[in-house]
Amino acid sequence: MKKLSLNNHSYKVLLQEFKQWLDILGYAETTVYNLPNHLKEFFNYLENNNINQLNHIETNHVTDYYKYLQERPNQRRQGGLSKGYLNKHQQTLFKFREYLKHHNHKGINIHLKYETGNARDSLSVCNLQEAKQLFKATAFSHEQVKLQQRDKAILVCFYSCGLRRNEVVHLNLGDVLFDKERLFVRQGKNYKERFVPINKHSSRILEEYIYDYRPEFRNSKESEALFLNYRGTRLQGMSFANRLWAIIKATDNKELQERNITLHSLRHSIATHLLEQGADIEHISKFLGHNSLESTQIYTHFLEIKGDDYVQNLFREKRLQQQDYPNIPKGGKSF
Repeated sequence: MKKLSLNNHSYKVLLQEFKQWLDILGYAETTVYNLPNHLKEFFNYLENNNINQLNHIETNHVTDYYKYLQERPNQRRQGGLSKGYLNKHQQTLFKFREYLKHHNHKGINIHLKYETGNARDSLSVCNLQEAKQLFKATAFSHEQVKLQQRDKAILVCFYSCGLRRNEVVHLNLGDVLFDKERLFVRQGKNYKERFVPINKHSSRILEEYIYDYRPEFRNSKESEALFLNYRGTRLQGMSFANRLWAIIKATDNKELQERNITLHSLRHSIATHLLEQGADIEHISKFLGHNSLESTQIYTHFLEIKGDDYVQNLFREKRLQQQDYPNIPKGGKSF
């Protein structure tokens, strides 16, 4: 709902100041971008219902707005908003209330319960076949070959290497260590550095992109950034998200297109696939750059929910050839 307009001057000012507040507090780029967009939709709803002052907002206005969200269609895919997306809107309202209290306002009353769902809904995990489809779809994700190859290299970083968005944004050419079959992650969460293994298949994809196609981008010799945009500057977070959506659309997989597959979903996917293939959970935790095993435990819960029939099927899939699925090991020893 990015194209919504606001007429109320005070709402416009609040929106801008809320965004600046999030930025000053050091929230992630995606949070600074998304939360104000969600708040803008809330303000637009208030305007349409002739509520033009914060002091006029009552509890029922918030609950009615949430009911509206539960019923409104998804703008990108068929169906309604996912439970995770609804929770993001709730998070925005609670964070906005916090902002108001920090600026000597009594805030707004919010009585909402977070949506709950199973692990698969919250993780939006791709299965092995869907991961393979994504890599194949890069051949059709853009009319320019250099962008197709960049898309494939992007998938290697997000899926095969399980990196976070900010980690991929800050990757430099020198961070790809072909001789050691490793990626050096210097901008990890909480500024924690780590090395991530890359197998030969993933290494070939990155090598082909770096030496054969990256030089075709503007300012390729002047920039150290691994991924460049058409202006010759470092590719940013939303651009990566847009490229993933282009790849998903190129699969012609309607079911995949209707699910909420994000860049972080690819990270969840590789973690789940590694666990499915028998990798040790401690190795997976180090691979993902988790501070504790508790953060990695969610993937074990996910497998428990899927049940015995699923587990039996996945071990049949395990016999699929490894080269079809970049960075999927036969066990935990590759770490």
